[in-house]
Amino acid sequence: MSFQTTESNSFPQWSSNSPVGILTVTVVWAKNLLNNHHLCKPNPYVKLNLTNSLLISKKTSVKKKNLNPEWNEVFKIAVTNLEAQALQIDVFDWEQVGRHHNLGSNSVPLKGLTPNEPEIFTLDLLNESQKDGGQIVVNLNYKPFKDSEGLPIAMAEEMSACQKDRGLPGGGGLLVVIIHEAHGLEGRHHTNPYVDIIFNGEERKTEVVKKTKDPKWDQEFEFLCEEPPINDTIHVEVFSKPRAKELIYCKELLGYVDISLGNVVKEKRIKEMHHLSDSKNGEILIEIQWRAH
Repeated sequence: MSFQTTESNSFPQWSSNSPVGILTVTVVWAKNLLNNHHLCKPNPYVKLNLTNSLLISKKTSVKKKNLNPEWNEVFKIAVTNLEAQALQIDVFDWEQVGRHHNLGSNSVPLKGLTPNEPEIFTLDLLNESQKDGGQIVVNLNYKPFKDSEGLPIAMAEEMSACQKDRGLPGGGGLLVVIIHEAHGLEGRHHTNPYVDIIFNGEERKTEVVKKTKDPKWDQEFEFLCEEPPINDTIHVEVFSKPRAKELIYCKELLGYVDISLGNVVKEKRIKEMHHLSDSKNGEILIEIQWRAH
């Protein structure tokens, strides 16, 4: 199926934050991308967003010096209104210094998708100069949640007997991670801490708190899950970022912790202080919640 460019601002606003389903996007490949440099080929990557959504955008890896890149990378995005939202697709040329230039864009209205049926789209990429930006191929599969039970239809069918016997909830949900505060942090050259959270290939970061060994963040992050993360772990790292006058130094790792999520799924909410590995006295207070749909 082929689409011409659709302006994302033509879709109505939607204020609900409650997910109604999951959109799985496979960025397959692109061809004949626009070459702005002429002397060298671009370094393309793809950025995905849902219109009228506050969720962080998804990005593919960068393919260096390539006009016909192949990615085959898969992303899962929470949908809050199938009728109102569209998938915005932008292809950028990565630059080590300066602005990343847009090579072409397009969007796909979600209301045209058939639930639980994967569909391949070949999209024309257009840009501000109205030059031919080539094409991109994506595979989209929308899986709705059940209205009554809040469980994804396909996942509920696949829920194992073992999970039922153990009394664990099936289906999708939100993993909520709240980074509250840390104590006893100490860098070698500077102590301007921030937290890096990694879960299932997704990364979130807190703000940087300058010049303190005992920072407070109270920042909340959400990770969309297709099934309960009973066998998963979340990796948390605390770094110190050098200030402008400290740029002769690199960022420093102040400590890390790996947290198993099985008990979080069972208890729904766990808030506890964790000692940081590779740190003499460092510890961090983290609250994790499991909110099944």
